[in-house]
Amino acid sequence: MTDNETHGGDLMGFGCCGVGVDQVRNFLTREERIALLKEYSDGLEKEVQGIKERIKELEQK
Repeated sequence: MTDNETHGGDLMGFGCCGVGVDQVRNFLTREERIALLKEYSDGLEKEVQGIKERIKELEQK
């Protein structure tokens, strides 16, 4: 028995009553996965832009 099961839960993030307060979903819909990947991609593009700006600042000094 796992530690989680010992404390009344299961491996899916649900408590003894079937619902956890900070429940994490393990299965996302296709649309949710796409949205998360687009959000991640946008964040990466912003990070690259910030890196390029920092390089320019350092080159000017």
